[in-house]
Amino acid sequence: QVQLVESGGGLVQPGGSLKLSCAASGIAFGLYVMGWYRQAPGKQRELVATITSNVNTNYADFVKGRFTVSRDNAKNTVYLQMNSLKPDDMGVYYCNARLFIQNYWGQGTQVTVSS
Repeated sequence: QVQLVESGGGLVQPGGSLKLSCAASGIAFGLYVMGWYRQAPGKQRELVATITSNVNTNYADFVKGRFTVSRDNAKNTVYLQMNSLKPDDMGVYYCNARLFIQNYWGQGTQVTVSS
């Protein structure tokens, strides 16, 4: 059974930082493209960042220079370091694992940016 379990969300003040983690099980983690997506209330889910098995990264323009995606294949875990957080960054952050037609999602973790 495939499981993606996110953690690390919470409440942070504008300008603050959070680090999200996503622990995967049930997949050959090292082969998968891992990604982070987010969904704000009333909006569609959008791509935040991805990291390939070769550790090539891709970021949405609105997080470039502020967020960093990384992976630890020994721990089957992908991370998202989020710095300089803004209120617009609020939403539920989802972990994604993708390999060819296989596509899995975590349950999401809430990020709230507010003073």
